Amino acid sequence: MDKRNESSNTDLILLGLFPDMKHVNFLVCAILLIYTMALTSNSILILLIWVDSHLHMPMYFLLSQLALMDMTLISSIVPKMATDFFSGKRNISRVACGTQIFFFLTVGIAECTLITLMSYDRYVAICNPLRYTLIMSQKVCLQMAAISWAGGALTSLAHTAYAMHFPICSSREIPHFLCEIMSILKLACDDVSAYEKALVVTSIVVLLIPLSLIMSSYALIFLAVLHMKSPKGRDKALATCFSHLTVVCLYYGPAMVVYMRPSSYHNPRLDQVLFILDPILTPLLNPLIYSLRNKEVLGALRKVLTS
Repeated sequence: MDKRNESSNTDLILLGLFPDMKHVNFLVCAILLIYTMALTSNSILILLIWVDSHLHMPMYFLLSQLALMDMTLISSIVPKMATDFFSGKRNISRVACGTQIFFFLTVGIAECTLITLMSYDRYVAICNPLRYTLIMSQKVCLQMAAISWAGGALTSLAHTAYAMHFPICSSREIPHFLCEIMSILKLACDDVSAYEKALVVTSIVVLLIPLSLIMSSYALIFLAVLHMKSPKGRDKALATCFSHLTVVCLYYGPAMVVYMRPSSYHNPRLDQVLFILDPILTPLLNPLIYSLRNKEVLGALRKVLTS
C-alpha cells in the first residue's frame, strides 16, 4: 500500500482538453472521429501504394512513410487523451509521460526530415528528370526513410532523457491533454533556461534549416516549370508541388509557433489549439491532399474498388 501511494505521488496530472470548456465531450468525440478517419485513410493510402505497381515510385514510397509516421503520431496522443476523458483518471506516470514525449518528438522530427527529402525528390524529378531513376534509386529511398526515423529517434531520446531528469516541484499539474516537453519544463524546480536555449537551437536545426532547403528547392522547381513548353507537364508539376507545399505549411506553421516562442509567451489554450491542428488534424488532411489532386492514386483506388 505504501509503495502504491509513493508511486502515485510521483505521477503527473494531465488537466485534459480545455478543462474550462463546456460540452468538451463533443470535441473529444470529434477528435475520435478524426482519429478513426485518419487511420483509415492513411492505411488505404499505404495499401494502394503497396499493391499497385504504378505507384512503386520513389515519391510514393516516401509518401507511404509519411502516412506511417502520421498514424504513429496521432496514435501517440488520441487514445491516451480519450481514455483519460472517459475514465476520469488523469494521472500519468513519469515513465509513461517520457514514453509519450519520446514517440511524439521522434515522429515529429522524422516528419520534418522526410518532408525535406520529399522536396529534394520533387526537385530531381522536375529539374533533372533524365537522371531521376539513377539518383532516386531504391537504395537511396530506403536510406532516406532510415535517416528520417533514426535521426528523429536519436534526437528525441537525447531531449526526452534530459528533460525528464529535472526534479518536479510540488505542482504536478500539466495544463495539456498530453505530455509535452515545454509543459514538463515549466514544472521543473531547477533553472532550465540553458536547456530552453538548447531547445531553440534544436528547433532552428529541425525547423528553419529544413524549411530553407525546401523553399530553395521549390524556387528552383518553379524556375524550371516556367521554362516548360508543355502546358500539361507544367500543370502536373504545379499540382504535385502545390500538394507538397500545403503539407509543408500544415507541419511547419504550428510547430514553429509552439517551439520557437520564448517559454514566457506560451499560452496553454493556444498550445492546445496548435496541437489539435498539427498532430491530430494534419494526419487526416495529408492523404486527402495527396490523393484528391493525384490521378495515379485515384486511378489505383478505382482499380481496387472495381476489381
